[in-house]
Amino acid sequence: MQRPYRLTKNADFQAVRDFRRSWAHPLVVLAARPNGLAVTRFGFAVGKRLGNAVVRNRLKRRLREAARRQQPLIVPGWDLVFIARQPLLVADFAQIAAAVEQLLRRAKLLLPEKPAEAAPMPPDVS
Repeated sequence: MQRPYRLTKNADFQAVRDFRRSWAHPLVVLAARPNGLAVTRFGFAVGKRLGNAVVRNRLKRRLREAARRQQPLIVPGWDLVFIARQPLLVADFAQIAAAVEQLLRRAKLLLPEKPAEAAPMPPDVS
């Protein structure tokens, strides 16, 4: 994730948590706060209870990728913190991606879907 889209300071994480707006899923918790900027920034928190540094970093990478795939569909102007839960350790990537999407939907942070336009069919390569 590129630098303008990252939450890096502890004060930013704490401000999101103190805003007290969150949504829970068995795998991950989403905390959100409006930031007044033109971009949405992301933060990922994985506690030491979930494992050593290798395990925690792997979980953060998987969460980051799931959020990155949703990024173009997210309403700008929010700070989002994804907090890992214990069951995330055994979840596969499809479950993680579904959990992130479900949380963003429940938080009403996804842009309204546009009707699918008729895309040109690729040429038949035989």
